[in-house]
Amino acid sequence: MLFESTRVPDKKCSCGLEQRVAVLLSYVLGWIGGLIFFFVEKDNKFVRFSAMQSLILGAGWSAIWLTLAIFSSLLGRISYGLYFVFTALNVLIFLAFAGIVVLLTIQGWKGSKVKLPIIGGLAERWSKSSEL
Repeated sequence: MLFESTRVPDKKCSCGLEQRVAVLLSYVLGWIGGLIFFFVEKDNKFVRFSAMQSLILGAGWSAIWLTLAIFSSLLGRISYGLYFVFTALNVLIFLAFAGIVVLLTIQGWKGSKVKLPIIGGLAERWSKSSEL
């Protein structure tokens, strides 16, 4: 299976929100939501993991988007074909990112911890949430 998914028991959050609402907001608000919930939530490991995974995913996508936008702009001055290729690549990567965010949001709302292949391991380590 591409993603590792485990069911997480519903626990209270120290931030005052329901666990699944905090996870949903972490993913929907992108890396900003991840940053907010990572620093606000101190007790709930599932929310901290989801916030860190959202933060890493959003920051990674932003870096890829910026890099492709720069290449598109610079190479677009040389050739319209290169501009089109980099712009199309940027759109495809955005659609893939949006699909992953939708998957993570739905599964988080259901109470399932979805661990992405590389990002999930980093998020688990950095949020210190290997034990749920």
